Amino acid sequence: MVVYKDYEDLPKIVLPAGQEIFISDSTIRDGSQMPGVVMKRMHKLKIYEFLHEIGIEKLETFVFHKRDKDVIKSMQDLGYEYPEITGWARALPSDIDFVLDVDGIKETGILMSVSDSHIFDKMQLVSREEASERYLNALQYAVDHGLRTRAHLEDMTRSDLHGFVYPLVQELLDIDPDCTIRICDTLGFAVPFAQACEPYSIPKIVSRLRELGTKNIETHIHDDFGLSVSSALAGFEHGANWSSLTFLGIGERSGNTELEKILLFLTRRIAGFDKYDLSCMARFAEYMESNIGIRIPRNKSIVGKNVFVHESGIHTAGVIKNPFTYEPYPPELIGANRQLLIGDSSGREVVRHKVEEALHELMHVTVSVDKNDPRIAEIQKDIQRLYDEEERVSCISDEELTRYAEKYFMLNMLVDGEAVRDIEGDEDQK
Repeated sequence: MVVYKDYEDLPKIVLPAGQEIFISDSTIRDGSQMPGVVMKRMHKLKIYEFLHEIGIEKLETFVFHKRDKDVIKSMQDLGYEYPEITGWARALPSDIDFVLDVDGIKETGILMSVSDSHIFDKMQLVSREEASERYLNALQYAVDHGLRTRAHLEDMTRSDLHGFVYPLVQELLDIDPDCTIRICDTLGFAVPFAQACEPYSIPKIVSRLRELGTKNIETHIHDDFGLSVSSALAGFEHGANWSSLTFLGIGERSGNTELEKILLFLTRRIAGFDKYDLSCMARFAEYMESNIGIRIPRNKSIVGKNVFVHESGIHTAGVIKNPFTYEPYPPELIGANRQLLIGDSSGREVVRHKVEEALHELMHVTVSVDKNDPRIAEIQKDIQRLYDEEERVSCISDEELTRYAEKYFMLNMLVDGEAVRDIEGDEDQK
């Protein structure tokens, strides 16, 4: 019989292809394009430091303006080996020259719009052949000037894969066999289903790119349909070895695949995957909210303030006995703290636990209180009366609970052997 009573008891998922996985962060490039967000130099530098602390392999950034080049220099001055700073350019030699003008950058992404909507309506080109020629020339120019390349196939999930994109990829690989092919799901049309029709199926796209001999396959999924995380994970499952992500999923419209979600899944759920340090995640989120103005919902997975907050009677009782009961991973993994709150759905177990904490703070001794103690019942009644009479619309604060502990346990001094089972310390402190 298999017993699962601890985090380490749970089995981990094995990636079928067994490939090593890498992350390219786009928080200060794609993420900075989120409407209403303006990242200053100090913001970008701090984000870079957080990414270094986590262990992210690459970071992409714009290189067009003086402010871009200034922050790149500041990042380089820190002397970190990673994240490697990479550039971004349109498929134009003049854009690639901007990348070449920045000392220390050895790789660039090149935007290649591959859907008919982008080729004809956005770029106003006369044919797919014209687009292909432009993209191949740009890649050749970058390679000729010593840059490693990433081909960003924009709007790939709304394109003619077999009639245009796959032949283009083959020609790109002829120029640079090590080119990273980025699957850009620009409007979130991708799905993680292996049997879905093209051009939507990430499993089919990744599998076909592998058949073409692509060594490096990267997903860049937007979240318009809420499937960015599942589609990125489907990419890994079928052999992609890179994913382009942003912290908190920030970016245009509905944003991008969330860095924190992918990293947590890899770290906790995938076998043999422990190279990233997630202990700064809570601090990273707090920084983004406080300094850049990103509003984080309280119930947002991983970094929301409520992730390790428990109020309901069943949940708090379970967590007090064994956190594994209602917490999928320990809070310290991401640098967070557990909170047990008392509200209208709380039971006597959490009241008992909070009273013990309050008495310890008040009396500087360790106290064990039975949840059937009549004083616990009285405190519970007082609290529920507030909610019954609709005098309260928020949780009971620790300060309020301390006053209840003072009233029922210290002022009344109704102490007997059954109510308080164990008091350690100087008996005179009672």
